[in-house]
Amino acid sequence: MLEFRVLLALLCLEGAFCVKYAYNSSDLSYLSNGIQFPVPDSELHNPVVEEVFQGNVSEVRWLVDLFDHLKWPRMMKNWNGTRCRRDVETYIQSLQNGTSWAAKMYDASGRYSGQFFFGNDYWLGSSSLCNELTNEETNTEVPPFPITFLVAKVRININGKLTPVTRQLNVGECLPASCSPSDVRVLLATERKSGSSLSVVGIRKVPGDYDVLQDPKFQIVGGVCLATAVLVLIASIVEHLTLKKNDKTDAEIANNNNNNDDEKGAKKDTKKPQQSLLLRLLLSFSAITNGEKIFNVESVSEGSIQCIHGLRFFSIAWIIMVHTYLEVFSIGENKNMRIVTERTFLYQTISNATFSVDTFFFISGLLVTITYFRSSAKKTPKDETTCQAVKSNVGQFFVLVIYRFFRLTPAYLFVLGVNEVILRFLHSYSVFTPAIIDHITCSSFWWRNALYINNFYPQTEFCMLWSWYIANDTQFYLIASILLLIAVRGNKHLKFAAVALGVFMVASWVLTFIIAMKYEYTIRVEEPFALFDQLYDKPWMRIGPYFVGMIAGYFLFKVNCQVKLAAVWVVVGWILSLGCLFSLVYGVGRQGLVVPTSAFYASLGHTAWGVALAWITVACCSGYGGPLGALFKFKLFLPLSRLTYCAYLVHPVLMCLSSFILDGSLHLHQLFMIVIYCGNLIFSFISAFAISLLFEAPVVNLLKIIFY
Repeated sequence: MLEFRVLLALLCLEGAFCVKYAYNSSDLSYLSNGIQFPVPDSELHNPVVEEVFQGNVSEVRWLVDLFDHLKWPRMMKNWNGTRCRRDVETYIQSLQNGTSWAAKMYDASGRYSGQFFFGNDYWLGSSSLCNELTNEETNTEVPPFPITFLVAKVRININGKLTPVTRQLNVGECLPASCSPSDVRVLLATERKSGSSLSVVGIRKVPGDYDVLQDPKFQIVGGVCLATAVLVLIASIVEHLTLKKNDKTDAEIANNNNNNDDEKGAKKDTKKPQQSLLLRLLLSFSAITNGEKIFNVESVSEGSIQCIHGLRFFSIAWIIMVHTYLEVFSIGENKNMRIVTERTFLYQTISNATFSVDTFFFISGLLVTITYFRSSAKKTPKDETTCQAVKSNVGQFFVLVIYRFFRLTPAYLFVLGVNEVILRFLHSYSVFTPAIIDHITCSSFWWRNALYINNFYPQTEFCMLWSWYIANDTQFYLIASILLLIAVRGNKHLKFAAVALGVFMVASWVLTFIIAMKYEYTIRVEEPFALFDQLYDKPWMRIGPYFVGMIAGYFLFKVNCQVKLAAVWVVVGWILSLGCLFSLVYGVGRQGLVVPTSAFYASLGHTAWGVALAWITVACCSGYGGPLGALFKFKLFLPLSRLTYCAYLVHPVLMCLSSFILDGSLHLHQLFMIVIYCGNLIFSFISAFAISLLFEAPVVNLLKIIFY
């Protein structure tokens, strides 16, 4: 009998079967769902029963009843006569009387719902349902006063044992609008219990006072977007009319030629009239032409390295997968699932996904090198003095820098502005409190992004944290441009550029190793972004695969993308390259790596990744790609590859918006992760297409008109 009662008490405390549990000390009984079970005198001093009612279980019972509105009347005795107190008393009295609107207010407020000891810190209730209570169309009874929704941050430590570290709860409260944050702070703070600590560190109304339409940044970003969209629409209409007119003219000319037996008539000039400069500039914004260019899967330039399109797509898909996990982890209620997930072998795919960005670095280095050598080979060499050569190189360098700056920056700054506005909106309207503070840092430090130097500053001052890659890639491009300008001057200069590249690469290895040893860097699955400010986003750690890409690009240029290899070397090459990639991602293991192994891994791992990709690229170009080569060259990857840059820029912004706009937490599950990931991937590319039509493709067309 005793065991049954103890078990019943525990079940009630956990909320498994009992809606409400209370211990009545006056008549020594316990109440479950209104059914009273008296405790026999023989069991009053039983140590097991005392532990149930007075030990750790009593702490759990206090946790279950925490922030229960029905207890507030006795907690408000010391309050002065305020409007908030009167409205709350009306609300509690209506709740006790079974009034519908009061029950819904109670139901929309957050409270203990289980899994606290497994990481659930979100007791948010529902802000949308709370705000819905004032809608007379959907509610027969509405509150007699305005209501508001508040979210409180409460730090709690239960008995020092049940919570070894202080936890921070996010508690949602649907209350009368007359209650200010200070009033609610007093109410919540009275929930303290002897032996446990509870403090309210912040309360805010949801939504806040932010008006997105009055935000100057929104007006600027929205105005630019609207103006560009109108320009794209006008250009598209003009092109449509021009194409229609040209088709009509061509048809008339063809008809005249068919009816004319004169040989001269058959040779009549049918060339279309040359377009004016103004018309060409306008048509640069046409969605018809730009859309066709993006989706074109047939016209592939001669000598193009088609496998890089597949590599690009799989790299951005990998990056979006990683960020999806981080997104869902931040709003998941069952946070213990993250610990369980991190124990699995395949989770190293997520924790070691930093190599996905190295693929982009490798491709950038390869393309800039092979493109520059090919264009230089078409030019006739000039006899120049040293002074003239230096002057020419300096001029070419600035042209390359200016071209790249205007090629990347418009879409970049647009997304940066959108990101800042969205973060301001979320910090005011979300029941969550995003750890991202881009609405503050972007206002102060956006110029660092525009100059592509933001990776040299602390992470706490970052605007668009993921933009460190773009800064690195631009810095690598500057170094590559200098080396290439030197290399094309002749064999002597080529050797000098090769030696300089080798020195830079070795220096990056050594510097990375020294920094890793200095800070005792250890690679662990749970900390994929360790030493972010010292190593993760710094060029000395990341430049290795870019240099490998440059070497591969020069090699492919020299052999014209064709290499003859024996079958045995093809097999060995694929085994070594795939083995290298697999070991870099899955070789860390569950326990991670120790010093100094981690330092070697950090300094050489990224370069090794580039070397493996170099073999894959050479093999695919030479016809030794096999099934992987066919996959990477799949034509449908072409348009997706062209959208990779914009997809990389915008996808974290979309993830923040789609997750933090929710009015409650998610329950984590692997299958649900896959669904969210697929949605993020598709939504990112759709948004990337829109951004490319508005800002990327038109700028590329304008630059071609200006520079060529």
